[in-house]
Amino acid sequence: MRIPAVLIITLCAHVTALGAANPASASTPPGIAWRQAANDADIAKALEQAQAQKKPVLLYWGAQWCPPCNQLKATLFNRADFIERTRAFVPVYVDGDSPGAQALGTRFKVRGYPTLLLLSPQGQEWTRLPGEANPREVLQVLQLGLAGKRPVRDVLADALNPAKQLSANEWKLLAYYAWEVDEDRLVPAAERPARLAALAQAVPANLRATSDRLLLQALAQGTGAKAAALAPATAAQRQRVLALLADPKASAAQVDVLSNSPVDIADALAAAGERSAVVTALDTALQRFVKDTQLSRVDRIGALGGRVELARPQSPVEAKALRLPPALLDEVRSQIARFEAEITDGYERQAVLPAAAYVLTQSGLVAESDALLQRNLAKSISPYYLMSQLASNAKARDDAPAALRWSSEAYATSVGAATRLQWGAAYLGLLVELSPTDLPTIERVAGQIVAEASRQSDAFYERSGRSLQRSVARLAAWAKTPEQQQVWRKTLAQIEPVCKKLPSEDAQRAACEMLLATPLVKAS
Repeated sequence: MRIPAVLIITLCAHVTALGAANPASASTPPGIAWRQAANDADIAKALEQAQAQKKPVLLYWGAQWCPPCNQLKATLFNRADFIERTRAFVPVYVDGDSPGAQALGTRFKVRGYPTLLLLSPQGQEWTRLPGEANPREVLQVLQLGLAGKRPVRDVLADALNPAKQLSANEWKLLAYYAWEVDEDRLVPAAERPARLAALAQAVPANLRATSDRLLLQALAQGTGAKAAALAPATAAQRQRVLALLADPKASAAQVDVLSNSPVDIADALAAAGERSAVVTALDTALQRFVKDTQLSRVDRIGALGGRVELARPQSPVEAKALRLPPALLDEVRSQIARFEAEITDGYERQAVLPAAAYVLTQSGLVAESDALLQRNLAKSISPYYLMSQLASNAKARDDAPAALRWSSEAYATSVGAATRLQWGAAYLGLLVELSPTDLPTIERVAGQIVAEASRQSDAFYERSGRSLQRSVARLAAWAKTPEQQQVWRKTLAQIEPVCKKLPSEDAQRAACEMLLATPLVKAS
């Protein structure tokens, strides 16, 4: 169960641009000698160290507020075996809010938090590690990457070449590659489901778990807009997934994929037989995961969210009058109350409770979601993230004043350059949607966003650039009356000098000028 990007506004201490190895900051847990990087010079120094020590580089891209990043801190980065393993490479941390970090995002083609890259000492990318898999699996994949020492791109090319033969470890490297943050580097998104299905078919029969994972990922990505990219599921694939779901050990190894995408998997397999049988088997497996104390609380809350997702009506009209089974609602309440009471680690709290609040909202228990979020504001390491969820809840129950109040407070208290542009864009979007006649506030917030961007060296790269694009696009769609268009023109007038200050050879100059060329949306 992955929280949608709209709630992540897609998940604080500032990281300074230091070249030498530094002790961990508030953004990273203690124990690992992370080098903190925010620009090309920092990366160059890290690579110099890597070459001198003949070690690869593990580059971690994250943010303090990001729930999956905090899950890594709570379950992987604090493990003694992982900390010991870090002696074999140079660990580099890029905080997305560091000055220059978004430019590094463009260099390495990373957009989502968290992203973990394993690089050669010379800076060549070997592989991307899954941020949401079981920590034990991440450690295994890291070891496979360290042992293989060749780009996953080359491994993929050999896997699809009948004249080549991969080892079991190379197949596993492909199965646990971070396809969700591939950013079209290896396979274009539209082609990915079919490619993953082909890989699943090519895996040797004795590597069942590896093949299962590739198949599940193909099914999870092959519905909706991408359905044409994946051939209809076969009866053999359906039986294979049903057998996997009936096996507690085999299915637990795929908990992240099964919990994140149960409806997509059920929809993909519906072409090969009755959907309800697959839904029942998925729900039974998810019930086991919720109760499995060997799994992390994030995995268990994800499984609970998967159950809710399967139980929700698929029709938007029916979802308006949501009525889930009372037994499921009781389980949602009891499990979330138990997790909230058990958690003592701040990183884990930031990982689990936003997901728990989302599950409550999806269950129709919006008031209880609000109460959970408000109880934990003072305990959260990034309360503005929870405030954004409170704004989403208020909007869902048609309480525009509360939605705007929470979104305003979230923006006001958000910390970090890229984060503030994200949260500002979210607040501006709510303003033009829920309070379109409040011209003074809309003008003030739009101006504030532009002013903040003008003080940043990388405001038009990656997440920051997308935040600015969203802000301008929302204003363009809103500006229908002469008074609104005047606000629009004032905002563009503020952007124009920002563009002119950028060197003509800087890629940001073109991105900035594209904002100035954004057309107004004609009234229908």
